Amino acid sequence: MSNYIVKKETEFDLEQTLECGQCFHFLKIADEEYVLTAYGRGLHIKQEGDELIFYNTTKKDFDLIWRHYFDLDRDYKSVKKRLLETDKELEEAIKAKWGVYILNQSFFETLISFIISQNKQIPHIKKIVWAMSEKYGDYLGEYAGVKLYAFPTPEQLRSVTEDDLKELKTGFRAAYIKDAIDKVLNLEYSNGLSNEDFMSFFSNLSNKDCLKELMKIKGVGLKVASCVSLFALGKRDSFPIDVWIKRIMIAKYFDGKETKIEDIESFAKEKYKDLGGYAQQYLFYYARDLAKTKK
Repeated sequence: MSNYIVKKETEFDLEQTLECGQCFHFLKIADEEYVLTAYGRGLHIKQEGDELIFYNTTKKDFDLIWRHYFDLDRDYKSVKKRLLETDKELEEAIKAKWGVYILNQSFFETLISFIISQNKQIPHIKKIVWAMSEKYGDYLGEYAGVKLYAFPTPEQLRSVTEDDLKELKTGFRAAYIKDAIDKVLNLEYSNGLSNEDFMSFFSNLSNKDCLKELMKIKGVGLKVASCVSLFALGKRDSFPIDVWIKRIMIAKYFDGKETKIEDIESFAKEKYKDLGGYAQQYLFYYARDLAKTKK
């Protein structure tokens, strides 16, 4: 199979997009070169100059999977222009993290990954996601010398116990993961939907109603639900608030005074409207890296 090469979108940066904290099932193998999995498929990808190289990928696979996954059809120049017209305070964050695109990820993997993410640092989350895939998911083959496994389906995790999950270092999250698996499998609210069906089901709901549905799952609070809504269900007005977002929002908009998450959420909803998710990603990645440079 030959490689498929596309001209890099001027607003897109592969490293920034993968490393910004929205996904966890990838491995960096060189500068601007990664292997990853999504939708039960593996990919070896590299950014080189003004090109994106999709190794061993057909145009059909690119058009069916990767174009959508990387959100390459969206006009991010216009998105950033609208954001800056709304709020000049975002200029520094957007300039620093100019190449972030919001991925369109699968529902179940995103749900479980962000349940795992609670009180975990990104390297730990990635390690658990990788281990869960290796133990329970389908083997996809070697990509750039790396053995890749698909994230397991709900059916593949049907008989997994909390103790099994704890062996993967999930800790207290094991009960939440198990409940999420059971709710998806037992049709409590999902009605046995596939990823495509989930998209159809949730597309008819407002983000507010979407969050209510997701928070029926044990251990899924507003932050995790908002991440799933944004990264898997296409609700680009969703504005997940974690410690990094809370800190930078308080510093930028609330004069450094302690502020309730509910008030930050209301402020963001009013200010950014349908662009909340984009603003959140620029702010999150910028705030996280800014904290690293101050250490």
